[in-house]
Amino acid sequence: MHDASPSGDTHGASAQIAAALHRDGICVCDEFLADAGLAAIAACAHARYVRGEFAAARIGARSGLEGVPQRCAEIRGDSICWLGQPEFPAEVRLLAMLESLRLAINRESMLGLFDLELHYARYPCGAHYDRHVDQPRAAADRQVSLAIYLNADWQPAQGGALRLFDADGGHRDVAPLGGRLVSFLTPGREHAVLPAVRVRWSLSGWFRRRAA
Repeated sequence: MHDASPSGDTHGASAQIAAALHRDGICVCDEFLADAGLAAIAACAHARYVRGEFAAARIGARSGLEGVPQRCAEIRGDSICWLGQPEFPAEVRLLAMLESLRLAINRESMLGLFDLELHYARYPCGAHYDRHVDQPRAAADRQVSLAIYLNADWQPAQGGALRLFDADGGHRDVAPLGGRLVSFLTPGREHAVLPAVRVRWSLSGWFRRRAA
């Protein structure tokens, strides 16, 4: 499993992450967002939260699939805000970085990724997300999962780790350190969010390919 470090330019960092995903299926990249970028995106999340744009997250089918998503705090306790069109300059810059990453992954692995589904997530103290996969009802469009953490000065002892499960029964815990990007190949990768003792913020989503 590979941990990448940004090379000082967007294209270099994207190439490193894409290579790690192709080789290992998981990549942890610290300082994907530098301090100024982290503060700017965190401010966007807070602004949207104060304006009431977050709603309780649901589990189950997504729009266009059978069934109705349901709220179940015993399984998933976060609230989310979908990011469609960016409103703030920091969001525009971040989406450009992620577009560079999408193109790099396509060059490296030829996954046919064509768009990005993205949302802010806020976990209150003690909230968690049970073990799950990111392809509900066997929908195969989501191919690469992403999480960018927006928590300045986070200490690992505060909890909130992303737990990534291995096929052999083991797991790896990744702390939600501010500026860190975690990416992994979505199909079959079970993972969970552990509870924390402080509010936990992230920007999470998926690179998708066209549904068959």
